Amino acid sequence: MKTGALLSRDPGAPFELAEVQVDTPLGTEILVRITASGVCHTDLISRAAGAADRPVLLGHEGAGIVEAVGDAVTDVRPGDHVVLTFRHCGRCSNCLADRPAYCRKATALNNFGRRAEGGPRVTLDGAPVLDGFFGQSSLAGYALATEDNTVVVEPDTDLTLAAPLGCGFQTGAGAVLNVLAPAPGSHFVIYGAGAVGMAALLAARALDDVAITVVETSAARRALALELGARAALDPAETDIPPAVRDSTGGGATHALETTGIPAVLGGAVAALATGATVVAVGLGAGVPPVDLGDLVLNGKSIRGCLEGDSIPQVFIPKLLRWQREGRLPLERLVTTFPYTEIEAALAAQRAGAVVKPVLTW
Repeated sequence: MKTGALLSRDPGAPFELAEVQVDTPLGTEILVRITASGVCHTDLISRAAGAADRPVLLGHEGAGIVEAVGDAVTDVRPGDHVVLTFRHCGRCSNCLADRPAYCRKATALNNFGRRAEGGPRVTLDGAPVLDGFFGQSSLAGYALATEDNTVVVEPDTDLTLAAPLGCGFQTGAGAVLNVLAPAPGSHFVIYGAGAVGMAALLAARALDDVAITVVETSAARRALALELGARAALDPAETDIPPAVRDSTGGGATHALETTGIPAVLGGAVAALATGATVVAVGLGAGVPPVDLGDLVLNGKSIRGCLEGDSIPQVFIPKLLRWQREGRLPLERLVTTFPYTEIEAALAAQRAGAVVKPVLTW
């Protein structure tokens, strides 16, 4: 299948629009005609895997319609509307304990790689393209996924809203609903109001009587957070955040979410927790957060890591889509669509804070 694709040869250069050949599905593979694909920060930081003579094909928030399936596929059929998400083996101890995001084979399954046999999945002028990112590489008009990372959704689903549920929206909403689970009367603080943080805000707003504070550098995103239901939006450039958060929450956050991956931000989030409270970290960064061990121990505070919202995608993604249809989770406020040929404009708008989640359409 020939199709347009967005390739990366150099992490510092613009994406390259090219026509690639996507192979027919084998075994448990599923060929999906991509109609929408979110652009996530993980795509951008993973561009460094490319080489000058072998471009990479990124994309891990794809959604579309199934065109064909391999002969070992049992639960997905041509014509199904689907959201693509992360891969998991389904057989290791973590998968069997309903924790697929922590699959023991996750690194191998979700990184770039070739088929075990049967030749390359994607080629450019006959040469292999480095693909298989999160088992999909969905920055193209067609993608080869597998049954374990394909979620069938209702035929009337708006796939431009559903695509980011494969990773970013799933991560933010899941951290709230599956991990933190704030009770009525809670004070929830979100550090970073990008796609993950905003999805967390919407999820928390869907619960009963949760007061939400957002800490964000972008004025436009602070304003949107207030529109979406936050009671306060703080600028870390203008205030000392731990004391400001304690003032905003009446003594400290009972629940917090750190999305930036910046060690100092996580350290400040811990300092601003109330006694016995928890901060969940979802941002992948580098370095060691400055945490006061005495404060952590004496006040019974907790730091918890979280991948992909600790969700079971085949259950959680349809649930979030139901909430969206019911008006409980207005994901449409977070998504801005761009034709895939305008990816650089989409990235510029995201960097400027003008959009929260750019979704490319084919």
